[in-house]
Amino acid sequence: MRLVILMEDTCGNPLCEYEHGLSVYVETKNHKILLDAGASDRTISNAEKLGVDLTDVDTVVLSHGHYDHSGGLLSFGRLNTKAAVYVQKAAFGEYYHGERYIGVDKEIARMPGVVLLEGDYKIDEELSLFTGITGRKYWPQSNLGLSERKEDGECQDEFRHEQCLAVRGEKTLLLSGCAHNGILNILDKYRELYDGLPDVVLSGFHMMKKTKYTEQEAEIIRQTAKELSGEPILFYTGHCTGQKAVEMMQPILEDRLIPIHCGMEIQL
Repeated sequence: MRLVILMEDTCGNPLCEYEHGLSVYVETKNHKILLDAGASDRTISNAEKLGVDLTDVDTVVLSHGHYDHSGGLLSFGRLNTKAAVYVQKAAFGEYYHGERYIGVDKEIARMPGVVLLEGDYKIDEELSLFTGITGRKYWPQSNLGLSERKEDGECQDEFRHEQCLAVRGEKTLLLSGCAHNGILNILDKYRELYDGLPDVVLSGFHMMKKTKYTEQEAEIIRQTAKELSGEPILFYTGHCTGQKAVEMMQPILEDRLIPIHCGMEIQL
């Protein structure tokens, strides 16, 4: 498999523009996949600069209903009308960070190829999507500032709209955008569905915080790393994980935790 980080918060290639967001291009034996599309058209521009032909993509997965993962999708849709675009129906809810709307552009629902899902979905023998992660072990504390507005009022976002992509090949790969449901809970769900664990995980861990971590928050990060260290998995992480959290986890996971950067290429 070949993976190219088309968008991420940090620079890994001087050719690329970078911003808060995530987009990953994946080539497998049978598919050319786009997981998320960053926050803007910069993702599309980066793909061209990196030699990734988005017109060849056959499968698009929106990991969850936030702008920093969906902002380039409408531009992608003008380039490529043949790709299947898999989105959980719940991704079109009203999602907020405080008073700021952080949801997706509702026009995305009318894109060519959009497949609206309500739960798990098997694309083929190589690719499958899963959601419905209900575990709350070491739930990312930065979720607490995120809400959903419904007809009967505002409530904590429980991330029903989050979905993960499992790629089953010579190596098994798990892709998640932000792991809002907690990477440990996502891995528990993966184990339940696929009777094992992936060889490689690429995901944000949603641990970023602009202010100082409380001791409880820092302990959740360290304990998460300790539990992950007990599994024979290689982790690529970035975007919403945050540099401070990576620095806390790195001594525990050592060379099995690899930061990603915009423009980076990975061969598996």
